[in-house]
Formats: sequence, C-alpha cells, structure tokens
Amino acid sequence: MQYRPVTHDDPILTLRAGDVVVTVDPTAGCRIGQIEVGDQPLLVDPPAGETADPMLWGSYPMAPWAGRIRNGRFTFGGIEHRLPINHRDGDGPERAHAIHGLVFDRAWPTPVLTSASSCSATIPLAWEFGGTASQVIAVFDDRVVVTLTLESTGTDFPAEIGWHPWFRKPDRLEFSPTAMYERDEFGLPTGSLVEPTRAPWDDCFIVPGPVELVYDRPTAPVVRVASGSDHVVVFDHMAHATCVEPQSGPPDAFNLAPHVVTSGTPLTLRMTISW
Repeated sequence: MQYRPVTHDDPILTLRAGDVVVTVDPTAGCRIGQIEVGDQPLLVDPPAGETADPMLWGSYPMAPWAGRIRNGRFTFGGIEHRLPINHRDGDGPERAHAIHGLVFDRAWPTPVLTSASSCSATIPLAWEFGGTASQVIAVFDDRVVVTLTLESTGTDFPAEIGWHPWFRKPDRLEFSPTAMYERDEFGLPTGSLVEPTRAPWDDCFIVPGPVELVYDRPTAPVVRVASGSDHVVVFDHMAHATCVEPQSGPPDAFNLAPHVVTSGTPLTLRMTISW
C-alpha cells in the first residue's frame, strides 16, 4: 500500500460547536482528523511532514466491511469472491487479509457543508457489487455524532460497517462486555462467543452499553463511545493509543453471518463520541 504524505495543503474541513473543533480530511477516507475540546485533542494525529499509514490515525469509516476478511476471500450467493489483500499479520498466505474496507484510504468527493457544525459526503464502492457509502458528521458542544450508511445501486451484497477511532492513550477503560469472540491461531473470530479476558486486547466484544476512556486531565476526563450496535473491537497494544471501534458485526463477518444490503434494505450505523 502506498501511503500519502500529510501536508498542510490538504483541503481540510473545520466544523465547530462551542469550544469544540473537529477537522475532516476528505482526501484521507473522509476521516475525522482531530476532535479538540477546548485545547484538548482526543485523537492521535498523523505524523506531520511524513508519509502517514492511513490505518494509524484519526477516526475513519470502515465499509463495506470492518476489520479483516480472512485471506480476502468469502462466498456470497454460492460464488467465491476475492478482495484485494492490503494487510499481512506475518509470513505465509494464511496471514494475508483484506482489511478495513474500501473507503478509508480513498479520497472522497468533497463533503457538503450542511451547516457550520455538520457535513455529509457520499462515495461509490469500488468493487463488483457496486453500491455507495455515505457519511454524515455532526458536531455539538458535548459530542460528535457520525452516521454511516451503505446503499445498493441494484445488486445485493454482504456488508458490515464501523469506525476506527485512534484515541490518545487513556489511564483506563471502563466497559461491561457480556462476551467476546473467540479468536483462532490467526487472530480471527471463529464465530463462537466466550468469556471476556483481561487486557491486552485486539478483540471483538459484545457490549450492551458505552465504552468509557478515562483520563487524568481537567478537560474531557471521560470520553464515551456508543453506537446502535453492541459489537465493539478494542485494540490497546500500543503505548500511545487505544482504539475503540463500534461495528455492525465482527471482523471476518463475510465468512460468518454478514448483513445483506439490498435495493430496499440499506445498512446504517451511528457512532457518538461524547465527553
């Protein structure tokens, strides 16, 4: 994968509400580049002046799948389909996967500013099934609400969606999962649910309520992540960041039990980041 340089010339959008400032980068997957509450940034910035791995900063949408698809292969409608491989967990073909969908590292059409505090954008899905992904970002003085929708352009397709926010490292996480997905030797879900384990995690949990990132700081000491789904991936292996990723289903869902988008049945998910 070729990573694009991050420069100060990018067409960044700025959304504001009260003392909250949110930047949106249409050229980098229509991601939220940063959420600032007063003078407190909540997300991991890209390495300015360097080539930025699009998987490792801000908060980006994942569509039409979230997380990994095992070896980039799945069966739908009785036909095996293959996706471009863009991630390797190690040596060997069994550790090469399609990850995070088709839109997180693409330039989206310039979002439409619907107000000083909100914008929307739509991008066609570049795969054999067609379809579109649309995202609406709305900023309030105590939260950011992001809505992601997949729609068919005439062909049914499997789908899962979500977001991958890179939060600055919290002092602790507070959440109450009821279960987590068992992972196999390659780190992918088997489809079975098991008792949650202790950190560190790179796991998909069933969480009926929000996940809270707790910080020892005066501004935004608690950041809450919630969505309309009870599936949340938590990744906390890095010293500088923790990812709390609301998803409509688990990683490798195309090989488990995906949602199906039809001409009359879009897939929509809403994420709220509040403080």
